Amino acid sequence: MGLLAWIIFGAIAGWIANALMGTRGGCFINIIIGIVGAFVGGLIMSWLGGQPVMQFSLRSLAVAVLGAVVFLGIVRALRGAGQPAD
Repeated sequence: MGLLAWIIFGAIAGWIANALMGTRGGCFINIIIGIVGAFVGGLIMSWLGGQPVMQFSLRSLAVAVLGAVVFLGIVRALRGAGQPAD
């Protein structure tokens, strides 16, 4: 049940981040974004001296969403950097 719970958690975090950033993604993409977001959010929290997130809570969801938003922002910036100017 642990792995399934983390996948669902990642899907929720990815969906929220996509909604906040105005992007679209399917269920699989939301799961990937949420998992990467949880990792990025954990790194950000450790750099800021915060406690590691090891359980399901609103705090861990907020950290995962924050990380996913940062991740999507980086992806958006990298995609935009390769676009020719009009």
